[in-house]
Amino acid sequence: MSALPPGSVIGILGGGQLGRMLAVAAAQLGYRTHVLAPDAESVAAQTASSYTRADYHSRIVLDEVADQTDVVTYEFENIAIGPVEYLSGKVPVRPGPQSLSIAQDRAREKAFVAALGGRTAPWASVSTLEEFKAAIREIGAPAILKTLRLGYDGKGQVRIRDAAEVEAAWADIGERPAILEGFVTFSHEFSIITVRGLDGALTSYPPPWNEHKDGILARSTLPAPAEIARHWAEAATLAGRVAEALGHVGVLTLEFFATEDGPVFNEMAPRVHNSGHWTIEGAETSQFENHIRAICGLPLGSTALTGSHVEMINLIGSDADQWPELLAEPATHLHLYGKGNARPGRKMGHLTRVRR
Repeated sequence: MSALPPGSVIGILGGGQLGRMLAVAAAQLGYRTHVLAPDAESVAAQTASSYTRADYHSRIVLDEVADQTDVVTYEFENIAIGPVEYLSGKVPVRPGPQSLSIAQDRAREKAFVAALGGRTAPWASVSTLEEFKAAIREIGAPAILKTLRLGYDGKGQVRIRDAAEVEAAWADIGERPAILEGFVTFSHEFSIITVRGLDGALTSYPPPWNEHKDGILARSTLPAPAEIARHWAEAATLAGRVAEALGHVGVLTLEFFATEDGPVFNEMAPRVHNSGHWTIEGAETSQFENHIRAICGLPLGSTALTGSHVEMINLIGSDADQWPELLAEPATHLHLYGKGNARPGRKMGHLTRVRR
């Protein structure tokens, strides 16, 4: 498995900000990128070498992408598995379809990680209202109902305070297959961003303390508090086992709750992750560069911190309008994603502050 030389073309499925930052990292290493996305507005296309706007299911388009690229990756996990499997028969796709398939299904994801020794919240699969009622009786309330697929940033989730809210919650998620999760008592949320190379080499970043607002990541801070630090080794070991079991190549992110009993797995993403944006300035090698290194068969870079304190803040909606003031702040690094409409809840950019 030889490394792809500079000048090779990396295909990126997805047109969002993660693809945008992957394309930037690829260009710095001398690679070209080709983005495929159906979006009318693709911020990844602004930094990529080339762009095809088309549906993922068109085999004519997929054949063209395979002919034009040397390796393909994806920047989000809600792409249909069929096109990814089709592409993988024609060009290397890294991470492979297995990682995508597991991460797309919350029940499979929980069961997969539990089989590898990970702790999870109590949970049950529900596909009918009657199964939902039975799960509430078993797990209790408060709890949270999550659609089996297509949920992120708090979407596809309903909190249930007591059993009287069951029917309304079922209607809220569109009566779709879901999982019911019991609440977990935790002090902090954190993530482990692992990278697995083409040769099987593993590395991971120090865990950030992740603070959320309205279901969306608001801030990541490092070094993490002691309540997280004491779980670092165990959580990172689990993340490595997951990556190896999947045969994963590239960045893999696992999110955790810090509890008295140890780290409790929440969910995973087979890709670069919002909670790793701090790595662009805050680590010796960013998550984006390490993902490119991994999928191209290059040696993985150092994940060490570049400062004594690192903070990443998401700019949501109109927060991005503060760009003139933010640019005037010393030691503040501003990243805007090139999106036009700053509607509420939309990630418009982020900033990183590094204290040496």
